Amino acid sequence: MKNTALTNVHQQLGAKLVPFAGYNMPVSYEGINAEHETVRDGVGVFDVSHMGEFLIEGPNALALIQKVTSNDAAKLVDGQAQYSCFPNDKGGIVDDLIVYRLQEEQWLLVVNASNIEKDWNWISSHNTMNAKMKNLSEDYSLLAIQGPKAIEAMQSLTSEDLNDIKFYTFKVSDFAGIEHVIISATGYTGSGGFEIYCKNSEVEQVWNKVMQAGADFGIKPIGLAARDTLRLEMGYCLYGNDINDTTSPLEAGLGWITKFSKDFINSENLQKQKERGLERRLVAFKLDERGVPRQGYDIVDGSGQKIGEVTSGTMSPSLGKGIGMGYVPSIFKNPGTQIHIQIRKNAVPATVVKLPFYKA
Repeated sequence: MKNTALTNVHQQLGAKLVPFAGYNMPVSYEGINAEHETVRDGVGVFDVSHMGEFLIEGPNALALIQKVTSNDAAKLVDGQAQYSCFPNDKGGIVDDLIVYRLQEEQWLLVVNASNIEKDWNWISSHNTMNAKMKNLSEDYSLLAIQGPKAIEAMQSLTSEDLNDIKFYTFKVSDFAGIEHVIISATGYTGSGGFEIYCKNSEVEQVWNKVMQAGADFGIKPIGLAARDTLRLEMGYCLYGNDINDTTSPLEAGLGWITKFSKDFINSENLQKQKERGLERRLVAFKLDERGVPRQGYDIVDGSGQKIGEVTSGTMSPSLGKGIGMGYVPSIFKNPGTQIHIQIRKNAVPATVVKLPFYKA
């Protein structure tokens, strides 16, 4: 197991550490519900330094990104970021990612921790235009400072006006006494805030200053378990659960990041799938009765026939209800449709709903 540059800090804080994507990662500190509420109501900080970062540079950098990603990166200007995915050549998804345009010929791709090697090999295999690639994953750390009080709590740490960093934009600026960090607003919780990218050698200083600056605002460290409940309440896809090598971005409701105005890997087949109509869709549901849906539970129709499987599920701390997502035949996709989740011997009734589950 690898450690992040902050593993010792997490141990000192009493975190429960678990293996995740090859790293020892803090899953919780004081408990999922308390940590979840801290982010929804105040401000919390996550160590997500296990994520991968690739630098793509040179005159052909954009051409490579356009080929391997589904969204249209040509629309970005310096200081903008974009959610996207890597389609594979079989109709599924290699990974989802965020694309940052640093400069015209300098781009940062942020990928999932469990897919770093897979993604690097995939992009490399399609780099026929010889764009310059650097894997920075082992050298950089990433903190996510999330919650409605994040801006107010962190403003003293930077000369940048944090109110000016709108959703899916970023600045390269000073933060916590460190020059040239990326401050971005691409949060995965739905409660506002931003992310800090810095070198491993700098992150402990940043963490300590973040905790000091946030003390008056009740800042707390938050683990990956609460990160999962927060993202699920927003209906954000998690790679390995809701999307994978066999799920089409269109089936997953990611048509909005699948731009047929350009050619990309497998774009022709995905366009045909769109024109033909989708046989199944990823839907969100709330349980109508008590129960907790979990990944892998069967989704059944009114007669008990299996129609799908839960891809993500939890007891929503904000709503006090069981919520989840899963793939079902398209005839079940409309909000208000009744389905059932097989929880042990009980087929618990549930209703298909429109995302997000949680609205601030």
